[in-house]
Amino acid sequence: MALRGKAAERLKNLKVSGIRRFFAAADEIPNVINLSVGEPDFVPPKHILEGGWQAIAKGKTHYTSTNGILELREALAQKAYKDYGLEYDPDSEVLITVGGTEAIALALLALVNPGDEVLIPNPGFVCYSPSALIAGGVPISVPLLEENGFKPSMDTVTSLITEKSRVMILNSPNNPTGAVFSRDELAAFAKIAVEHDLIVISDEVYEKILYDGVKHYCVASFPGMRDRTLVVNSFSKTYAMTGLRVGYVYGPRELLSPIWLVHQYLVACVDTFAQYAALAALKGPQDFVKDMVKEFDRRRCFVFRRLNEIEGFTCTLPKGAFYIFPNIKSFKMSSEDFAQLLLKEARVATVPGSTFGSYGEGYIRISYAASYEQLEEALNRIERAVRQLKS
Repeated sequence: MALRGKAAERLKNLKVSGIRRFFAAADEIPNVINLSVGEPDFVPPKHILEGGWQAIAKGKTHYTSTNGILELREALAQKAYKDYGLEYDPDSEVLITVGGTEAIALALLALVNPGDEVLIPNPGFVCYSPSALIAGGVPISVPLLEENGFKPSMDTVTSLITEKSRVMILNSPNNPTGAVFSRDELAAFAKIAVEHDLIVISDEVYEKILYDGVKHYCVASFPGMRDRTLVVNSFSKTYAMTGLRVGYVYGPRELLSPIWLVHQYLVACVDTFAQYAALAALKGPQDFVKDMVKEFDRRRCFVFRRLNEIEGFTCTLPKGAFYIFPNIKSFKMSSEDFAQLLLKEARVATVPGSTFGSYGEGYIRISYAASYEQLEEALNRIERAVRQLKS
């Protein structure tokens, strides 16, 4: 007999996130060093926490407007002008969301019709393809190859565009590779989007986590792009506020209105106290961010050096975010099996590259958002496990 509770057909191609799977598996093994999850290991500074606590103490525990508290939207509009030179109306062109992940899912649900094609970086963040599938879209992989610095060939991007192409997702700095687009590269993307009338979802949640003097550019600031671009961002990575789940999206009224409509029926509004914490983050001193990135840089250089000292690993030095994506092909194992080996034999949790798409096979993602001491021990454990494997 058919079960009424059978899952909807739209979910048939969805799998559990490999990040969450290894994160959960790590909890079952004692003395594991968890380098799987993309979460800063810092506590937000006192003024951010005070912003949330004071809101609760003052009884600000009720619904806000669907698009978020006005003060936060105004502060974000000011940020967009300061950082990108872009003007957004806080009433109709800024939306507060449940993290950047909801913003991406909302955008696809609101703007993609069944059968529309969505160009997605591969390897790329785990929510892109599932969100496109749930929306009825068709994910189209844009290969990010190591020999090209984990950046797409513009000829390849153009060749993948068809009459059904509707949305292109960009992510810089990139998760999982740490690659960062240059001004010229983003200008090329902008030209493609304009010529082919594509909507662009630009995932910029790691915009402040950059190294070696690399700069972040917002694709919406390029000619012809403001009115076709949704800029997705979040407080999670910049201010170590992952659990508070406050993201936001900038966009023209024409694109943001349908997103607001879906957001209204899915969540009503973001947690009120968390929005006040986010407001405090924006308005307060930014020294915390600079200090955090400086420490991430120290860890990045250490992990890069140690991995390249271990026989069998090769890796590219990331320019942004807090991940490194080493090549493990010499071990002649799938990325899933290799990550399982490290979890069981080295008691170090990483993420298989295949989690991020087919072009991630042959790699693993390591998050260096852990203490320097933990990273030292983790790399020592990995080296011992690899030596044992080779012997």
